[in-house]
Amino acid sequence: MEDRIITYGGQAVIEGVMMRGRKAFAIAMRAPDGKIVLHKENLAAVYRSRLTKIPFLRGVILLWDALGLGVRALTLSANTQTGEDEKLEGPALYLTLGLSLAIGIGLFFLLPAGVGGLAEHYLGWSAWLNNLVEGIIRLILLVGYIWAIGFMPDVRRLFGYHGAEHKTINAFEAGAELTPENVAKFPIEHARCGTAFLLTLVLISILVFTALGPLSIFWRLASRVLLIPVLAGIAVEYIRWTANHLDSPFVRLLIKPNLALQSLTTREPDASMLEVAIESFKTMRQAEQEFVV
Repeated sequence: MEDRIITYGGQAVIEGVMMRGRKAFAIAMRAPDGKIVLHKENLAAVYRSRLTKIPFLRGVILLWDALGLGVRALTLSANTQTGEDEKLEGPALYLTLGLSLAIGIGLFFLLPAGVGGLAEHYLGWSAWLNNLVEGIIRLILLVGYIWAIGFMPDVRRLFGYHGAEHKTINAFEAGAELTPENVAKFPIEHARCGTAFLLTLVLISILVFTALGPLSIFWRLASRVLLIPVLAGIAVEYIRWTANHLDSPFVRLLIKPNLALQSLTTREPDASMLEVAIESFKTMRQAEQEFVV
């Protein structure tokens, strides 16, 4: 069970689900004609390198690669829906990823920091209080953004596949047979969800940035960007630790906010979504068994 807990993860994509193991990943997508299209690949060598054994550093490295993997998965699923054969890879892939990160950093890190800096300058509040207010603004922006996009029909369907992904992994970790009927009975929340990572990252940022105290506006903004890898590394280790200690009542209490936020990013999946998630997971498992270095 320990190996299962720390190994498998996934991501909802457009009309599909990506499942990632230690050696390979697979994507199952529902094509416009109703058929399930499968794609599988071996993971990059970095997932098997010694870097993945170094706490904190491994989180930053694997998170960056996972972001690129997610963009590729979304591209593949979008191409399946449109029937296009164009591939997003190499420089184009990382340019897309870089632009997405820049927008995210600007919205969720620099904007709240700028507001906090202005409040400190014009309202005369203490630096520690303004840093705390900045963190609260960041948290409100994150929750508000997730809540708002959840009203979009396409995003609601995406969140349904997210729920199917969680149910499938929960069923596997419980040792259940992976059928739509069985998987449907399992919880929609999962401790290793990317939503949990985002909330953890924001909460840790509140503590770290509040402790920094007074800074010039330049260093205030620069610190918010420069410390993101540090915060990400801490958040990844926290998620790993909680996922490996779910038998502890204290840990189950700690993760309640993370699980609660998942109510915004998941929806109860229908049977067709569960079929896609199950096929993705089974394909990934098969690819792992066939893996050759």
